[in-house]
Amino acid sequence: MFEVHYWPTPNGKKVTILLEELGVPYKVTPVHIGRGDQFSDAFLAMNPNHRMPVLVDHAPADGGAPLSVFESGAIMVYVAEKLGRFLPTAPRPRAEVMQWVVWQMANQGPKLGECGHFRRLGDTKGDQSYAVARFTDEANRLYGVLNNRLHDRRWIAGDAYTIADMICYPWTVNWKAQGQDIEEFPYFKRWQAEIAARPAAQKGMAVGAELSEDPAKLPPEERERRARIMYNQRARPAPAGGLL
Repeated sequence: MFEVHYWPTPNGKKVTILLEELGVPYKVTPVHIGRGDQFSDAFLAMNPNHRMPVLVDHAPADGGAPLSVFESGAIMVYVAEKLGRFLPTAPRPRAEVMQWVVWQMANQGPKLGECGHFRRLGDTKGDQSYAVARFTDEANRLYGVLNNRLHDRRWIAGDAYTIADMICYPWTVNWKAQGQDIEEFPYFKRWQAEIAARPAAQKGMAVGAELSEDPAKLPPEERERRARIMYNQRARPAPAGGLL
């Protein structure tokens, strides 16, 4: 069985969409990122980058001990390969999917994340107008990349629905908060609506909805503490006695 160490963010929802599409049993173990669960020793043993999600396969193909995988893109490739679905094996279609999986991890996710961060921040930390304009424009560019990609094909990698679609979709549902007008991107809009209508995608997106909190309802000191955890991280010291 798969176990997903999870919090309901776009990066977590990519994985649950895939698992729901596959129809396989899985367990969700919450990782409350606001409280700092991702910095526990147990979590760091699975992911030294202290970010969720992490997938633990309790029945790996080699029959050995449970196998953990971090980074959402790596998780999706691992699961799709193990189950033999949503990732082609032939070289050319596989390359089509993989380049868009990497595009999402390197471009769409980080840039839309920064866009949302600075637009939410407002002027509480000084003038953010440059950062807001920079990342809102970059978000617009990335929506344009998807829109142009989808103008002559049903799915991102071609005729088949794959992990390339699943990995990109959760980051697009908040287009309005990212300062975008969906009407500017009609081919993207058609693609997004088609995924949104899929029952498995709906189930995957809903996982952990009961875990979400309204930050506005937290005391100011708790909001400040969580902001320090989330946004002011620096390097963790390495243990002594290593290979020097």
